[in-house]
Amino acid sequence: MVLQSQDPSADGRWDGATTGTETEPAMTSQTATLTIDGKTYELPVVTGTMGERALDISKLRATTGLITLDDGYGNTGSCSSAISFIDGERGILRYRGIPIEQLAAGKSSFVETAWLVIFGKLPTQAERDHFSELLSESSALHPDMSKHFEAFHESGHPMAIMNSMINAMSTHTRPRITDGESFLHATAHLMSKVRTIAAASYKTHKGEPLIYPRHDLKYVENLQHMMFSLPYRNYESTPEVQRALNLFFVLHADHEQNCSTSTVRMVASSQANLYTACSAGVAALWGPRHGGANMAAVQMLQQIHRSGMSTAEYVAQVKDKSTGIKLQGFGHRVYRNFDPRSRILKTAVDELLQAQGVHDPLLDIALELEDVALNDPYFVERKLYPNVDFYSGILLRAVGIPLNMYTVMFAIGRMPGWIANWKEATEDPAGRIYRPRQVYVGPDEVEWVPRDQR
Repeated sequence: MVLQSQDPSADGRWDGATTGTETEPAMTSQTATLTIDGKTYELPVVTGTMGERALDISKLRATTGLITLDDGYGNTGSCSSAISFIDGERGILRYRGIPIEQLAAGKSSFVETAWLVIFGKLPTQAERDHFSELLSESSALHPDMSKHFEAFHESGHPMAIMNSMINAMSTHTRPRITDGESFLHATAHLMSKVRTIAAASYKTHKGEPLIYPRHDLKYVENLQHMMFSLPYRNYESTPEVQRALNLFFVLHADHEQNCSTSTVRMVASSQANLYTACSAGVAALWGPRHGGANMAAVQMLQQIHRSGMSTAEYVAQVKDKSTGIKLQGFGHRVYRNFDPRSRILKTAVDELLQAQGVHDPLLDIALELEDVALNDPYFVERKLYPNVDFYSGILLRAVGIPLNMYTVMFAIGRMPGWIANWKEATEDPAGRIYRPRQVYVGPDEVEWVPRDQR
């Protein structure tokens, strides 16, 4: 099945179509034979656009009475998607077919990349202008929503505040999405307001007054204004910092079916609204195994710097399993090669610090760690290469983002991917509510015991 798109109208408003390139995975003539208790079953093989193959087990339980068990879903495809593509063996990442290296080379802003990820194609100038205008118009929070921040304690984590506030958006802005234009407005509301909420979360945590957005500033610059300006002093950003933060967002816009994106799709499968589903994504991202990894990488580098130990000594501790110490920012569930985003960030961090005339000792330690790990058989054999988190934390540090806001920045960057996956999941006519099975390992039938006999 091919989804055809229509030409955009002259004013840049989206017509509801996504793109003309999406297809369902192709069913091949190949099958895999499963033999159980002497009986054989044929499992269809399906092939994706880039040649990746999968076994279609959708009828496995109906035909065999069995289910598959795949703890952590490492070998399970939960959906077919046309949004992003990863080849972990070759270190490839593409958004809607476009290599991440091209998008990151200054050719695409975060706003333009967001449109690409969400709507399936690069925007025309009219579409980009209209989307930017909607983002600007949607940046202010409803006065009643602003009052919520007064109820949060100053010690509250910004991710907890962001999670609560995105969910609260559905009580102030009812996301009734009935056509392409209403979806476009809901998208702009969420993408713009999440930036305002992030800045307000930071201000609440610092005990500083909230700063209103400015309609004359672009997306990234407006975020910095709301975070770092004070009532008596406007924050003046620099082009180098704006480019670095824009790059960070572009590199985090989508990444296949990771933990938070899969969470968004699962919630969307129940037909929950866009805001609620993305709020669930924020909750999943908050975990230290997911969005908190860049913070952990910086904390590791800080620990090495404070201790005065050499990188070789630290690596030796990592290799000694009795220490329980891990090399943060290395390894990935999908990549068995360099994470392409890591290469891009490594260069970006170096260029930003040079432009600022700043020497960050953490970058020196990071470069030494990378060199040691890439030449040590222990890490080479395990295919432990630097991932996106290894250098992204140093970049955020150079931009001036405090440690407890790292995951919040990740959430802003990932919002286009969550929105796109919500859209894709809810528009799938064959989509069903997610309902994984389990293998029960609890006790057999047990009789209830009255309270006085326990």
